[in-house]
Amino acid sequence: MNSVISKSDLEALAKRLRNEGKKIVATNGCFDLLHVGHVRYLKSARQLGDVLIVGLNSDASVSKLKGPERPVNSQDDRAEILASLECVDYVSVFTEDTAIEFLKLVKPDIYVKGGDYKPKDLPEYPTVEAQGGEVRILQHIPDKSTTSILAKVKNGEA
Repeated sequence: MNSVISKSDLEALAKRLRNEGKKIVATNGCFDLLHVGHVRYLKSARQLGDVLIVGLNSDASVSKLKGPERPVNSQDDRAEILASLECVDYVSVFTEDTAIEFLKLVKPDIYVKGGDYKPKDLPEYPTVEAQGGEVRILQHIPDKSTTSILAKVKNGEA
């Protein structure tokens, strides 16, 4: 059962899942306009464990990261859409600039990011490593991003 879970319930959920012997995979992002790159990424992440928990940037943190015209969709809408995906087990909105606090609560076995990141360049890397987790970078899917979709719309190409 897919679910949007509050930050206050996140730690208890993760503890229960670990006690059940589940391998927890976590990722995070804005997921503003859901597209095929997101879907492929989330499916790949889910295959790495038993449970996928997605940390979702709040509206305020998306605006801070992406600019004042973003997000296009509200955090509640983005959370509901993500939670409806078969590959996503839980979604939790976080307000901080990074996913560090989210990861301190979840304590994932595997933390996944996409794109051209290097694990040690991620601000979350030390937190995941200190908790005994592993950071994995999944293959970047070129030309599949919310930013590129919005640019096409703005330029009349979509």
